[in-house]
Amino acid sequence: MKPDDQPDQSMDAAARRAVQREAQSRDDPEPSLGRRLGQIGVLGWAIVVPLLLGLFIGRWLDRLLGTGVMFAAALLFLGAALGLWSAWRWMHRQ
Repeated sequence: MKPDDQPDQSMDAAARRAVQREAQSRDDPEPSLGRRLGQIGVLGWAIVVPLLLGLFIGRWLDRLLGTGVMFAAALLFLGAALGLWSAWRWMHRQ
């Protein structure tokens, strides 16, 4: 084996690794920063919207029936549970 063969073999191996990395990134690309921020936004809205709907409906029922904060508290917790459950399901689908 000549001393000149060693650098050629390491160059060949480096080129093969680069081709493999490129093929892997095409097959399974990393999501962009914008996509990740969008996913965070969707999760936030999936939790906040049911929570606020429960709160607003509960406050409306409390004012209508004169029950203090009974319905607001119950529907707030129900909305939070529904929002967290829907966010959990959405995360596991992704």
